[in-house]
Amino acid sequence: MKIHFIISSIGHGGAERVLVLMANNLAKNPNNEISVITLFNKKDNYELNPSIKRESLKGSPYIPSHTLRSIINLSRFYKTRTNRPNIIISFITLTNLICIIVAKLFKIKIIAQEHNSYLRYMKGRKLITKLTKEYVYKKADLVTVLTSFDLPYYTKFGVNVRVMPNPCTFKPIKDNSHRRDNTILAVGHLDRYHHKGFDNLIKLIAPLLIANPEWKLKIAGYGSIGLEYLSKLVKQYNLENQVLFLGFVDNVSELMQKSSIFILSSRYEGLPMVLLEAMSQGMACISYNCKTGPSDIIEHDVNGFLIDDQDSLKMQEKLDELINNENLRKQLSNEAIKSLDKFHISNITKKYQDLFNKLLLEK
Repeated sequence: MKIHFIISSIGHGGAERVLVLMANNLAKNPNNEISVITLFNKKDNYELNPSIKRESLKGSPYIPSHTLRSIINLSRFYKTRTNRPNIIISFITLTNLICIIVAKLFKIKIIAQEHNSYLRYMKGRKLITKLTKEYVYKKADLVTVLTSFDLPYYTKFGVNVRVMPNPCTFKPIKDNSHRRDNTILAVGHLDRYHHKGFDNLIKLIAPLLIANPEWKLKIAGYGSIGLEYLSKLVKQYNLENQVLFLGFVDNVSELMQKSSIFILSSRYEGLPMVLLEAMSQGMACISYNCKTGPSDIIEHDVNGFLIDDQDSLKMQEKLDELINNENLRKQLSNEAIKSLDKFHISNITKKYQDLFNKLLLEK
């Protein structure tokens, strides 16, 4: 089976990480011929299996519109019949728009993956995002979404839609008996501090850190604008010695294995990969029940704490409970590791392989 994964570039993003993980695992099947195609000619930040073919489309610099340029480039590529796959898997809204148009032109089966809630729009592209989701997606053979929250929205527009969660990108730890640092960890791009709720996080955690001086909050992620803003907040609450900004971290899994509590303070998400990753590394997790994703991952009081969306007082209360109860942290972390089977890459890959076979049988 000839399968093409298409995305704008393979940068430092969650969707890009998922694409590479899926492509690498599908490439283990000798009956699959996998290619990864990017619409931009940029350096890859994740490593592909050597058996995977890599294509980077270069187009005319005289066409200013990225969308139009990419439609032309991809059409030229597929004009050669031998380049055409049995199925295309495209990632993220704008790339989905481009790929659906071209796939229909050449009668290629296509699965378009949405990695955000329908509530979110591409910055400065609200109209084209809305048109894609409400009119173009119904032309795809299938659209996959990350959580059940999105199903009713797409269904009402006649889209063939299905929930397909992302795989966890980290292997769950087998030994969870080691001692952990008194560290509360948050992860995300600092320039997206409003999206990630880091501004509110510093405010709500301030009294807890002051009351527990042996504990630290570490935030992993880069972004100069956000760093400047958040650093002022930290200074305002006199937390310079207890809130640490780590910048971009290559070995996040190692950091998670050493840390005790993971906190997701986001105002909104898709399916938060970082929450799955933290659970896989045995962290005791606490998250706002924001739209969307955390409620698909955490069962409250079983494998983590799920707090009513943006209820900062309840977040403070349950975070304080975690800080002061090591046995509770251990219990939640052990259950977190056990609960991730449905997000294992082998299970997700099998679902997609079955889906490909089904789609290719359809006329």
